[in-house]
Amino acid sequence: MAAPPVAEAELRTVVGQVRRLLVEAVAICREIGSQRELAVALGRLGHVEQDTGRVAAALAAFQEAASVARGSGDGRLLAHAVRHVGDLHRHAGRLAEAEACYDEALSVYGRLEAATTAPLDYANALRPMAILKEELGQVDEARVLWRRARDLYGAAGIEAGVAECADHLVRLG
Repeated sequence: MAAPPVAEAELRTVVGQVRRLLVEAVAICREIGSQRELAVALGRLGHVEQDTGRVAAALAAFQEAASVARGSGDGRLLAHAVRHVGDLHRHAGRLAEAEACYDEALSVYGRLEAATTAPLDYANALRPMAILKEELGQVDEARVLWRRARDLYGAAGIEAGVAECADHLVRLG
């Protein structure tokens, strides 16, 4: 038997509790000087802020997560946070800033050993750059990125990702 749908008010309450717990986690990580965990907590907070429409707060959280990850030397966390900063810039129409972020994220993933980079993470970094290249009219570059993302989504078993890439490739000709 399926669970009853969650009321909007209940959902807002739960999201508010999650946000408060993440703010507390960030504070604790700062207090004890745990940099990697701080980057993770800031990233999670960024997701919650973005999901609730608090774009400026999301941007600040992801930017700090990137800064902390950069200082800790954790490339995976850095690439993930920088990609999300890029997404926020792209959605706001700041395409040059978005492109710089995507370039950095892809560069970081490219430097990581293949064994430490999940195909899904790399595909999720290629996808927004492909979208951006399409928006900029750079069709050849977009095609290359969509093909690479499609192959990685396939390796990760993400059929929806494969289908999205295939749709873009068909549209691009």
